[in-house]
Amino acid sequence: MDEIIHKHHRRSRAFIAGVIIVGVFYFVVIFADFLAPYDYREQARSMPSAPPTNIRFVDPEGGWHLIPYFYSQHLIDARNSVYEEDTSRPYTVRLLALGKQYRLLGILPTDIHLFGAVEIRDDISLEESRINLLGTDQLGRDRFSRLLFATRFSLLVSPIGTVLACLIGVMFGAVSGYAGRTLDTIMMGVADTMISLPTLILILAARAAFPIELPPMRAATLLIVIFALTGWAEIARLARGLVVSMRQREFVIAARATGVTEMRILFRHIVPNISSPLIIQATLMLPVFLLAAVALSFLGVGLQEPEPSLGNMLSVSGDLTQLSASPFLILSPAIVIFAFVLGVRLIGWRGRAKLAN
Repeated sequence: MDEIIHKHHRRSRAFIAGVIIVGVFYFVVIFADFLAPYDYREQARSMPSAPPTNIRFVDPEGGWHLIPYFYSQHLIDARNSVYEEDTSRPYTVRLLALGKQYRLLGILPTDIHLFGAVEIRDDISLEESRINLLGTDQLGRDRFSRLLFATRFSLLVSPIGTVLACLIGVMFGAVSGYAGRTLDTIMMGVADTMISLPTLILILAARAAFPIELPPMRAATLLIVIFALTGWAEIARLARGLVVSMRQREFVIAARATGVTEMRILFRHIVPNISSPLIIQATLMLPVFLLAAVALSFLGVGLQEPEPSLGNMLSVSGDLTQLSASPFLILSPAIVIFAFVLGVRLIGWRGRAKLAN
């Protein structure tokens, strides 16, 4: 008994941890404009491939500062991207700093960002006072800002594509499982054909049929449609099997005897009772679509520069010099992917454990 309680508590903690992780990511998705200190397209030409800004709370004399500060960085070796801090001029980190104007939640115009440098004076250049938490890329663009917007794109496209694929698959599989043998055979033949095709290769082929350069909104819409049309078959097969196992249950026979229509029996009585395994399957599909979106951009047929995506940010990892010099910075998009997939898996783990029991 104690072991069962311990397992239940462990699954509950894992579920809560997963919800927190995924919740943090979607907070970033919603408030990326506010969290990002700079425009992801803005270039600091004098700071290509700069290292992360070193935020300090302790001064050289050992004194503590409640408000953190940093020193500007100057490029001293362009060939090897070597920078040196100018300790003669400290800059104060300011919360709720003014910056580029944007629309909060797509509605409210504002220029307030979570953090930034102390207000810029005439004798201070804009590039000197930049805070680059993850450094800059080869064009001097802030990696942290680009990572936030890249996360927004991937975490909007993949879940919406997953939801649409699940809706199509559940409808298709439920009708197939409840229909007669001939229609069931035809519909499952179509689904089995889709399952037999390699999903990633199919997604790449479908994306390659369209122009490479697309505006972000069109690219997002195209990826969502591709994910929906290529990912429905697997959950359709699962839905069909569950419906077949349910359609002769007592409550279904009783509903039919009372004159309830077949469509109402299917979608009001059967489908709600098979929702748990379908939701679990959806949590397994989501990481697949996320990785597919990343792969498209990594291979150069997804979202195009200067728009950021996790894939095109990871493409820099092919440069072994940069990768060996700062592996954490270069692989930060991969860390984001790992953390989000971990959160989704932790949420789905509780449901899989319940079904197993």
